[in-house]
Amino acid sequence: MALGRFLLKRVLQGVLVVWGVITVVFGLRFVTPGSPINAIAPLDASQETRRAIARELGLDQPLYVQYVQYVGDLLRGDMGFSYIKGQEAATLVFSKLPATLELAVAATVVAIVISIPLGVLSATRRNEPVDYGATLFSLGGISTPNFWLGIMLVLVFSVELDIFRTSGRGVNVGDVVTAIWTGDPFLDTLVAWLTFITLPAITLGTYFTALITRLTRSGMLDQLGQSYVRAARAKGLPETLVRYKHALRNTLIPVVTVLGLQLGTLIGGAVITEAVFAWPGLGTLVIDSINLRDWPALQGSLIVIGAGFVVVNILVDAVYAYVNPQVVYD
Repeated sequence: MALGRFLLKRVLQGVLVVWGVITVVFGLRFVTPGSPINAIAPLDASQETRRAIARELGLDQPLYVQYVQYVGDLLRGDMGFSYIKGQEAATLVFSKLPATLELAVAATVVAIVISIPLGVLSATRRNEPVDYGATLFSLGGISTPNFWLGIMLVLVFSVELDIFRTSGRGVNVGDVVTAIWTGDPFLDTLVAWLTFITLPAITLGTYFTALITRLTRSGMLDQLGQSYVRAARAKGLPETLVRYKHALRNTLIPVVTVLGLQLGTLIGGAVITEAVFAWPGLGTLVIDSINLRDWPALQGSLIVIGAGFVVVNILVDAVYAYVNPQVVYD
């Protein structure tokens, strides 16, 4: 029951945050130079035509009326109409969302597979060459700009070695799942998907990998120095059991929190990676919308990214409260 109230409180706080995001995104349109009419009207449009467009868009109404109308439309699932793209903004935004989620999850998987074993190895072999190598890798991963890393990976593995694709999303994870589900040969589809997703996932997940490696290492070192670990060793428990069942389990509690928070950051921070690899996700849509001054698509993209961040944070709170009994539901 206490957990239910805790989550309800988090959901209500999340609703307020999303409302704040909507308000800020709505206000951005009025503090940036230029008018949305300029992106729609022909260059030689008359004043009468411009006034007609303003009436159709509701731009001739007072600001508070436009705000209430905008929030009301959002509650009905209407993000407006993208005259630049010629379709509903909601349709446009949600058609790009799966690509961004696929990239963010792939980057997270890359980070988990590499960082946790590396962090454990670094902590259990402290001051050995493996530890120095892991520390150097972490420093390099945190310090390397992902746009530079992406370009370098393309030049080496796509242009020189011709192993991976330079850009695009020719095959998605849904195609792989469909091939497996229908019993068709899926190996070729899986390989094709990997040629598209590998370099963007590594580029986006490198900073994340370095961060989790350092967090796992420091957490393991802290847990291995605890009295319960010394007691377990004194009782004769196997070292593998002490490290991986007891010390690593307690280490992963804060790691789970950072994983969740970083997943939200990956969803919103994939803009540069998507631009480098021409990945057809929300990040690319945001950049295109800014260049074309396509406000409905831009506002819809930012609201979905903000709402996604809030949802991920609520899920992280729920998981953390479940795995850590010391959490106080206040």
